[in-house]
Amino acid sequence: MENGSLTKKQVLLYYCIEMEDVARKIAADSDCIHLHSINWRSFEDGFPNLFINKAHNIRGQHVAFLASFSSPAVIFEQLSVIFALPRLFVASFTLVLPFFPTGSFERMEEEGDVATAFTMARILSNIPISRGGPTSVLVYDIHALQERFYFGDHVLPLFETGIPLLKQRLQQLPESEKIVIAFPDDGAWKRFYNQLGNYPAVICTKVREDDKRIVRLKEGDPAGCHVVIVDDLVQSGGTLIECQKVLAAHGAAKVSAYVTHGVFPKRSWEQFLHKDDEKAFTYFWITDSCPVTVKAIANKAPFEVISLAGSIADALQT
Repeated sequence: MENGSLTKKQVLLYYCIEMEDVARKIAADSDCIHLHSINWRSFEDGFPNLFINKAHNIRGQHVAFLASFSSPAVIFEQLSVIFALPRLFVASFTLVLPFFPTGSFERMEEEGDVATAFTMARILSNIPISRGGPTSVLVYDIHALQERFYFGDHVLPLFETGIPLLKQRLQQLPESEKIVIAFPDDGAWKRFYNQLGNYPAVICTKVREDDKRIVRLKEGDPAGCHVVIVDDLVQSGGTLIECQKVLAAHGAAKVSAYVTHGVFPKRSWEQFLHKDDEKAFTYFWITDSCPVTVKAIANKAPFEVISLAGSIADALQT
């Protein structure tokens, strides 16, 4: 056992099916985290038939659940477990939800819009209190920081970031490469600039021309540099592609990208794959917060997966 581990809390980690690989990495990273399983079954009508294994043994223990709300179809069965675990007389309960999926739907622009980020936060705010107090909800790079205030007083949102993992990866690149960080818009700059302030910055912006929104270079000089575009998530990828074109047109030697959450609906990641005559992105780094994507892009250039496992293991000691 590692020195000092006697003073660390032992955590029993349950996990959903999609997150099994990440859960095993977390347990491998720390001898204070022990995996426990759930039987994920369904009745003939399709509704969940669930069983929490070793339920009697978790009384008085620190318990966590690693979730993936990758689609509405899997949310209900996981919520059923999430609401059950704190009621089993556990010492504390932590929900690890690396990707908060409705985070980009946080605003009402006209009457009638439904801010589903607020809806999800309200649901999670009603997780039962455990013997140790409110549930901790661990989320990585939530889309808008003001969403912290969407959660009620019965849970404690803990917001972490994948940026330190990106910085570790950038330090492994050849010293001869001059790294510049590009932000696809002002929002990304405000969000991440302080964490990446030791790198020169380039800021892009979207301007409206006729009926189109065009990406332009707002400030900074990418000429001759390896430019890394940084954002919290990617969906269709259209903005990243337009940013790459603008940066290349202004002389960038290489362009790569990092997003914490590679959502990529409808296999939109395919447009980034290296082809014989086209390699627009040197690297495309994502974390394993979206496990469906991770399986789909395995061993496909330019994609590289940076695991959150070690960071989650550390956060579970908070």
